Amino acid sequence: MSEAPIGVIGVGLLGRGIVACLLAQEFPVIAVALSDDEHAAALPLIGGMLDELAAQRELSAEAHASWKQRLTQTTRIGDLAGCRFIIESVTEDLATKQAVFDALEKTVTAETVIASNTSAIPISVLQQTRQHPGRFIGMHWAEPAHATRFLEIIRGEATTDATIAQTEQLARQVGKDPTVCRKDIPGFIVNRVGYAMYREALQLVADGVADFETIDRSLRNTLGLWAASCGPFRWIDLTGGPELYARAMERVLPTLAADGAVPRPIADLAAEGARGIANGRGFYDYTEQDAHAWEDRQRRHVWQVKAWLDQEFPIG
Repeated sequence: MSEAPIGVIGVGLLGRGIVACLLAQEFPVIAVALSDDEHAAALPLIGGMLDELAAQRELSAEAHASWKQRLTQTTRIGDLAGCRFIIESVTEDLATKQAVFDALEKTVTAETVIASNTSAIPISVLQQTRQHPGRFIGMHWAEPAHATRFLEIIRGEATTDATIAQTEQLARQVGKDPTVCRKDIPGFIVNRVGYAMYREALQLVADGVADFETIDRSLRNTLGLWAASCGPFRWIDLTGGPELYARAMERVLPTLAADGAVPRPIADLAAEGARGIANGRGFYDYTEQDAHAWEDRQRRHVWQVKAWLDQEFPIG
């Protein structure tokens, strides 16, 4: 267990999952939120995540019983002065993140690593006006943060090797299988691959090739079977190899969507205020019962896949 607490700024959807993940490995955590009300709302959700980890035998009885003793909740960034590693998980807005970093630089030592949980903002941009840019790094978590093995580490132009090493070490200590994105490009690794798929799927709908449900079902029954075990390159090797796929690409790639504009099907829904299960309106309509059922189904799936991955691909 680390003696110095780890700071987490932001207790939203991902932030509270990060807090739970750290507490599960018996790290002391100082969590910063905008208000006491935010902390009050987050606390039972963090507790629920730890209960879930305990039920999955991912958490010792001692750690489960003592987690509240290791969590400090505050609204003051100044309370992070003793931290040697801080994870920022505020809203995906450049000005907001820079304001947080301005406050941190007045608070912590020059050696403290500052990791930004960002999915799209370049780390190199966040580093540009910083006093010690080498200690800034991207740390892209995925929901549910307390359960998945995923953690993407992004090297900014100024990020030092020592910062990379410290971040990788912490990632493994909290049960992640970290990947390092060596170039600071928009969307990093996973989101770039994912958004290419989303764009093509939306274009198929726009062109009348298939509807949302048909595309979801098709991918669930194919991609859903191999993606957890292989990834794209291993899958190519297992199903014909580069020679076969290169020939297919000659025919298919010129026909794929390449427009930089947001595809019409999702743009129209966004304009109508569709926020998925949060307000019952997305590519599908959801009752409250429907939303809970899908969340529960996905949660069970995550644990089943994680158990298989832990057995087949142990984290070293």
